[in-house]
Amino acid sequence: MELFQVTLIAATFLCSLVSGFLFAFSVVVMPGIRGLNHREFIRAFQVMDGIIQNNQPIFMVVWLGSIITLIFAAALGFEHLLLSERWLLIFTALVYLLGVQLPTFTINVPLNNRLQSLDVDIIDEPSHKAAREDFEARWNRWNKIRTVLSCLVSALLIVLVFRY
Repeated sequence: MELFQVTLIAATFLCSLVSGFLFAFSVVVMPGIRGLNHREFIRAFQVMDGIIQNNQPIFMVVWLGSIITLIFAAALGFEHLLLSERWLLIFTALVYLLGVQLPTFTINVPLNNRLQSLDVDIIDEPSHKAAREDFEARWNRWNKIRTVLSCLVSALLIVLVFRY
């Protein structure tokens, strides 16, 4: 098996894991905590996000590995793919980097950090409500966008794996 093929398969696998993670948050986690009161919602999200913020090693390998392997696969693809497949891989990488990763680091993570900075035991109920209102709708909207785009990326990568 060639390096390009291994890299493309690894990128497909890791991007698909990220897609599944985002999908799970969209259809299970966030709907699951939606019914909590404001304080409980914030605390539940803080606990879940805290695992990620503490650089959970498997999560970090998957998340950062998806970026690295996809970029590497796109670079190697210039040698190994036909022109149309090259463009498909470049398009796929751009969708992933600009449509999934960029919003993660510019929107979702800053929202997470703002929520993480709150001490739910000190602030009052109106502050809990305001913090949740500033967070929940925007975070969910962008997570749904990331989910759809990451699913598209996974599907396109699967197509490329089978075409190569």
